[in-house]
Amino acid sequence: MRVEIVTPVLLLSTLLLLPSCFSLPLCTDSTSPITRNTTLAFCGYSGSTCCNATDDSAIQAQFSAMNITDLSCASTMKSILCAKCNPYSGELYTIDETPRTTPILCSNITDGFCATTWDTCKNVAIANNPFASTSTPTKLSDLYHSEADFCMSAGGPVTDQTVCLNGNSASFPPTIPASPEGICIEKLDNGTFLNMVPHPDGSNRVFLMTQAGKIFLAEVPNNGMGTLTYNASQPFLDLTDRVYVDYEFGLLGIAFHPNFTDNGRLFVSYNCDSKTTPNCLGQCSCNPDTGCDPLVIGIIDGAAPCQYQEVVAEYTVNGTSSSPVTATVANKNEVRRIFTMGLPYTTQHAGEIFFGPEDGYLYLMLGDGGNKTNGDPWNFAQKKKSLLGKSLRLDINHFPTPSEIVSLGLFGNYTIPSDNPFNNNSDARPEIWALGFRNPWKCNYDSERSSYLFCGESGQDRANTSTTFEEVNLVSKAGNYGWRVYDGFDLYNPTYTPGGSTPPSSINPIFPILGYYHYETHSNTGFAALVAGFVYRAKTDPCLFGRFIYADLYGFDMWTAAEIPYMSGNFTTETINFTCSKQSPIPCDFVNSTTIPKLSFVFSIDQDNNEDLFYLAQTGVYRIVRSVHCGYKCNLDPDNR
Repeated sequence: MRVEIVTPVLLLSTLLLLPSCFSLPLCTDSTSPITRNTTLAFCGYSGSTCCNATDDSAIQAQFSAMNITDLSCASTMKSILCAKCNPYSGELYTIDETPRTTPILCSNITDGFCATTWDTCKNVAIANNPFASTSTPTKLSDLYHSEADFCMSAGGPVTDQTVCLNGNSASFPPTIPASPEGICIEKLDNGTFLNMVPHPDGSNRVFLMTQAGKIFLAEVPNNGMGTLTYNASQPFLDLTDRVYVDYEFGLLGIAFHPNFTDNGRLFVSYNCDSKTTPNCLGQCSCNPDTGCDPLVIGIIDGAAPCQYQEVVAEYTVNGTSSSPVTATVANKNEVRRIFTMGLPYTTQHAGEIFFGPEDGYLYLMLGDGGNKTNGDPWNFAQKKKSLLGKSLRLDINHFPTPSEIVSLGLFGNYTIPSDNPFNNNSDARPEIWALGFRNPWKCNYDSERSSYLFCGESGQDRANTSTTFEEVNLVSKAGNYGWRVYDGFDLYNPTYTPGGSTPPSSINPIFPILGYYHYETHSNTGFAALVAGFVYRAKTDPCLFGRFIYADLYGFDMWTAAEIPYMSGNFTTETINFTCSKQSPIPCDFVNSTTIPKLSFVFSIDQDNNEDLFYLAQTGVYRIVRSVHCGYKCNLDPDNR
């Protein structure tokens, strides 16, 4: 029995029912569906759909040109053409793999739409047949010897992870996720790091990054075989002379070029103080184009508007070793300044960078830069002329001329990918990939599905901080994630709005797929901050496989989330027990008389090339190991049932 879904609904296992919203559904152009209040005249879709009225008319014209005389076949072919309007058309047309010209048709025993298509259309001549390469009227029986041949092509080898078209709806495979009893961790190091990135060569080496500005190259031992190994006196790269460090400032990200093993290029994201650091001055993000006035902001926390800058810079290992793979240090001289922008306030500016696994472009996540008590007073996150509160997508393989930087108003040495969603919109910045973020932190792709980009987002503190919502979003092209119109699922009512407001009716928000309110945590402070992780793909703990793992900053709470049905974008989450293995290479400390490891703050969840997950905490570096080491049962582990 497969599961058919048109509109996804989210359910938190804490029994808090969240509103219906659109999460992963993607269209064939990688954008999220739109919401229609009226029904499409031809295809009949309403609510969430990938078609507007123009698209609908084009499909109707395509259908008319097919000149199908058999009514049953005509109805079937109409359903197939209109699949482009399905909110899951991106999956139906396999945009993550080799894009198809027709949707995947369900061809298993219980969902036989492929067989229906064959039975109704095999002997009907169809002009511009979507399954043929010619416009000449063609029968399916002219193209395929049998139903089996046709369904092998039109449906492909349907697996338990295939989304397919079953008439007028998308059909999803049933999902029976494993039920982990707990997460078992071991301690590998006592150091405090903000980020960890696996070495691009696929080895057991990783790069560890401190907020202060140092990057170390370390070796990761096999499970249960020792501790992290690195030379604390010899950083891979030391940027402490240019990085400004404070509560939310510092070295924020490192990303290696997809061809690093050949070209040796790497990129860092950090903050600098324009008053004290040379070459630390870019365009101010508070400017007339964004409707912001620096004089109105004034001096806050001792800082002038745009005194502090967001920087993305390129470095190289070339010249330090015979090849990038064998390099143990980077050249300390900056190769190229990719991006520099002044920040209006001292909080909520994010700064993570990473490369897209399929497109090879550099992504930069920027927070709204807003005042922490007034919640983006200039409404930067919704203004498309501002880069704040956005996900940016930059081409760092082709560079502009100095005159182009000036004429295009660029913030550095990058060009704009031609398929960026606002590239030809004079009312928007072309760098923007998605918008409506408050303070995104930790964005990670599912290694098995490149369209799944999970991003954590910290909520705006309210008068009653326990009702603040922390969230996880699935980020897609041109998506609007709601802030400052919405905070989580709730309308946000700002108290100070010199930059104006955006009416809720004017946007099509994409709501969180996961999250929690502060009162649901156990930090006993009234505060919380979500730290997004990964979909677990390691072989170490099979009961965690396929689950999205995330935690709270304060180190008392962890969650796992299962996507049910698989590929639907619907996630059900549950809190999970966790403790430290007695076999840990470095013995763990525990909170009072509990079995909870004393992590203090959890800054990041990262993975190595084995896809094992690591918690980077204030008290050290911890790795997820087999649950049996902590006494947890996993019925999928042959040695732990």
